[in-house]
Amino acid sequence: MGVVSIHQFPIPEDKSGQQAAEMLQKRLETLGAVKTGTFCVECETYYAAAHINPNRAVNIIHNSEHPVTTFALLDTGTCLMADSQLDMLMVKMAGIYIPKKATKIESKGPRYEIRDFVIKLGSVSIGPSFRGILVEVEYTPSVVPLSCWDLIRELLQGFMGNNVHSPSQYLQGKMNEVYTPIDTVQQYMEHFNAFRKAPSGVR
Repeated sequence: MGVVSIHQFPIPEDKSGQQAAEMLQKRLETLGAVKTGTFCVECETYYAAAHINPNRAVNIIHNSEHPVTTFALLDTGTCLMADSQLDMLMVKMAGIYIPKKATKIESKGPRYEIRDFVIKLGSVSIGPSFRGILVEVEYTPSVVPLSCWDLIRELLQGFMGNNVHSPSQYLQGKMNEVYTPIDTVQQYMEHFNAFRKAPSGVR
C-alpha cells in the first residue's frame, strides 16, 4: 500500500451525479487509465445505549481493498483494525451498541490504474440518497505523503481541474509520517461526516 489522498469532486450545476461520474471516467480513460474493477467503502455507525456513560459512537468501516479487515473508528479518533469477526461481535453487543437507522453511508464505483497510481471514483450515498462524488488517488511507490503530494496533486488536477490545491485536513497533519490503511479510513470518515451534516440534496 502507498499513500492515499481523498477529495470531493464538486458536481457541475448542469450535470447529475451519474453524468459527473461518467465525465470523470472519460477524462481518466483519456489520460490512459485502465479500469481494473470496482471498489466499495462503507460505514455503519453504532451508538452506545442510553444507560452507557459516556455515550460514545463507534463507526464500523469496511474497505474492499482490505476484504478480511474490519475497522472500528471511535468518535474519539482512536481506530482499531480487526478481522471480520468484529462484525459478529457488534451483533452480540446489541444491548450496548445500537446501529442508528438511516446512517449507513458508502462510496462505491470503478477502480482504475495508471502507471504508479490507483484511482477510485466513488459515488457516495446514504441509503437510496445520492450525496456526492469522492475521488481517491493512491501513489503506490511511496509511504510518506510529503514525498509524493506534488505528484498526486498534478494527477488530480489533470482530470478534476484546479479544484485540488492541498491534502485533506486529516492528511495535512500526517505529511511526514509513514502512511497506513488507518489513514485512509480516517480520511473517508472525515468526508462521510461532512456528507452526513450537509442537507439532503446539497451536492
